[in-house]
Amino acid sequence: MNGGEDGNINAVITHPHTPAEAWETLMEGNLRFVESNASHPNQDSARRTSLMSTQHPFVMIFGCSDSRLAAEIIFDLGLGDAFVVRTAGHVIDNTALGSLEYGVEYLGVPLIVVLGHDSCGAVTATKASVETGAMPAGFIRDLVERITPSVLTSLRKDKDSDINAMVEEHVKQTAARLVENSPIIAGAVARQKTAVVGLTYRLNDGRADLVYSNGPIGL
Repeated sequence: MNGGEDGNINAVITHPHTPAEAWETLMEGNLRFVESNASHPNQDSARRTSLMSTQHPFVMIFGCSDSRLAAEIIFDLGLGDAFVVRTAGHVIDNTALGSLEYGVEYLGVPLIVVLGHDSCGAVTATKASVETGAMPAGFIRDLVERITPSVLTSLRKDKDSDINAMVEEHVKQTAARLVENSPIIAGAVARQKTAVVGLTYRLNDGRADLVYSNGPIGL
């Protein structure tokens, strides 16, 4: 059996089929998490068995790899609900983009979420590199180079931008770039089969705030 903090047993998420339904379900889950009322849905043995030969996730979450940003937990999701792709600073590369395209093309996922968070280490490292001109070693340099345009844009808007303002700008730019760089994602958005949203997660209270949207999520 699957007991939640609020005493729910075998809680189930009804599968959303449209971007608006997926958005509503996602944010309801985040609210439960914020209020310490998580139901831990779709985590029992019956759910596990039902997914042996198929999957139908209703959301793709492209988030930062930060250990505090566990997507299924902060949105109160279960097995088979979310197709998750994570890189440090939610930096786009060909593998990440191909993974998201797979979710759209083969799984028909109606919602893509770009998920950033307060005090992002990758953005902090990029800010330091912009300020000092010193680049980090190894492949960390590649992360910093890919985040730099977002940091510079944030500074152009406000020379006193803090890390969290830079994170918000980076979420916006990442979400927009998914549509710009992928004909598959752009086509699904144009047909209103998929929506792309950008969220920033607040570490202090667990709330995910909308900062970008492209598609029919019902706002």
